[in-house]
Amino acid sequence: MSKQVSKDTAAELAVRRLLHAAGQRYRVEYPVPGMARRRIDVAFPSVKVAVLIDGCFWHGCPEHATQPKSNAEWWRKKLDRNMARDTETTEHLTTAGWEVLRFWEHEPPEVVAQVVTAAVERRRTRQRLGRNR
Repeated sequence: MSKQVSKDTAAELAVRRLLHAAGQRYRVEYPVPGMARRRIDVAFPSVKVAVLIDGCFWHGCPEHATQPKSNAEWWRKKLDRNMARDTETTEHLTTAGWEVLRFWEHEPPEVVAQVVTAAVERRRTRQRLGRNR
C-alpha cells in the first residue's frame, strides 16, 4: 500500500493541465478547513469550489471497484471507512459554503475540466454581483 500514489495521480495531473491551460488558477492539496489530515485535490478558495478526483478502487466506484479476495473483511472495512470519510468531508465543506465537485479517475479529463470551469465561473459571477450563493 505504501507504493500507492495518493496525490498527483495521472487523472489529477490531466485535469490540472487543462484547467491551467484554460486560465484557471487554483491550489493543489489544499487543507480542508476545520478537518485535520484531509485535503482537497484542486481548490479554488476565493470562490469556495472544491474538486476531488477519487480513485475507483479506494473510493468504491460503482463501475470499476474490485473486492480483494485476500483478507477480504479487513479490506471491506477499510474501503467502507474511506467512503464514509468522503461523505463526511463533502458534508463538512458543503455546510461551510463550498461547492464540492467529485469525479472518478476514469472520467474524461476534458469533461471534468469543463464542469469545474463552469462552476468556478458561475461562483465568480455570483460573487461579482454580490450574491454569495
